[in-house]
Amino acid sequence: MKMNKSLLAGIAIGIVLIALTVTRLISNKKSVEEKIYIPDVDAPVIVEVEKPRWFTFQDQFSYLGTFEPYRQNMIGSEANGKVISINVEEGDQVSQGTVLAKLDDEMIQLQIEALEVNLEGQEKDDDRYTTLSNQNAAPAVQAEKTKLGIKASKIQLKQLQKQLASTTIKAPFSGVITKKLTDLGSVIGAGSPVVEITDISQLKLTVSIPERDIQKFKMNQNIEISTDQLNETLEGKITNISVQADKSHNFKVQITVKNAGLKLRAGMYGSATLRSSQKITSLSIPRRALVGSLKNPQVYVIRQGKAQLVSFSTGLSEGDVLEVRGGLNANDQVVVRGQINLKNNKNVKIAQ
Repeated sequence: MKMNKSLLAGIAIGIVLIALTVTRLISNKKSVEEKIYIPDVDAPVIVEVEKPRWFTFQDQFSYLGTFEPYRQNMIGSEANGKVISINVEEGDQVSQGTVLAKLDDEMIQLQIEALEVNLEGQEKDDDRYTTLSNQNAAPAVQAEKTKLGIKASKIQLKQLQKQLASTTIKAPFSGVITKKLTDLGSVIGAGSPVVEITDISQLKLTVSIPERDIQKFKMNQNIEISTDQLNETLEGKITNISVQADKSHNFKVQITVKNAGLKLRAGMYGSATLRSSQKITSLSIPRRALVGSLKNPQVYVIRQGKAQLVSFSTGLSEGDVLEVRGGLNANDQVVVRGQINLKNNKNVKIAQ
């Protein structure tokens, strides 16, 4: 009876201790939660806005574009095998013909040696059968079969030599290794990419030209190129003019420019300058409002207290001013500062 009372007392004490522990844990949890800062995802982002304004572009018109590599290719393997050496790293400059990687070619070498031995025997047989045939000691058809066998072996030898050559992967043109896609010891198949080579010895500047100006551009026409990075004017040549306009009635014009000293990089902005005797007045926005690239120009516009990402078409540029060809109107409130913190449909507050 005394044991039962002691047992019950022990259980009661245990329950009390557990209850105290749970209470303490809950209290600690509430204390930690009170100290943790949980940002309000619906809090408005403070931004600065401007409305598009009318701007008169002078007799020297500039069309803003983005530089692209002259050539950029994934260099793949033509053979199957294990990579036993790779001689380049990302950022390396390579010349045309530079050995980039080597695949294991031992089995192909052995096949070539075996075929060469076989071919040597066929050629000796040919000499014997030709002599015997001339002496009418052997049928002429046997000599003919031997000669055909030699031709077939030589063709097979050429095939193996081509396979052997394909185990050495070389650069098809000079450039910079911009991606390394395999490594030592990897087993790759025919067509597997090994490296990406980018050639920026020349660059292609692609600009969008409005329909009203496209007749001013001709193939092989020399045109001035300027950038914010270089305090000099470069001379480019028009190498391609689109035959079809986009939805905004703009035509793509491609201008090739030499990149002496590799001072320019793909992805930088550049301006193609065209001199004219006329002036053009059009809606414009500051360049700093631009989001993304000129291939797909976009800006944030405030509508009903939210930021809306809007695509628009552009044409001329002058300094920090971009022409608006379509997609925006004079009453739009365009975000010019604070875009880095925005996403589509984000609540905003306009700074006063």
